[in-house]
Amino acid sequence: MTGQIKSTTYSVTNPGDAPFILTLKGRNKWALEELTKAGAQGCTPIKQPAPRWSAYIHNLRSFGVKVQTVTEHHGGAFAGNHGRYILLAEAVVVLSGGM
Repeated sequence: MTGQIKSTTYSVTNPGDAPFILTLKGRNKWALEELTKAGAQGCTPIKQPAPRWSAYIHNLRSFGVKVQTVTEHHGGAFAGNHGRYILLAEAVVVLSGGM
């Protein structure tokens, strides 16, 4: 069927822990992929815009994925703070394109 969101299954290993299996789809999957691509530099809502980064990070953490948040200041007309999210776990795709 078309229009269905495909899931991806990962083997996730947090520092010092045994690996576990996690299946994600939608924005949670997208966020983990973005964090993995970003590596140690991490992701920010400024550079990788998305509607609810903090919610995706909250969800990943609730699934057991270790993600660090670093608070950074930004200037400009709308100066303030934003979070930089850094994946501390290793996430390896074990099955892609499932339902």
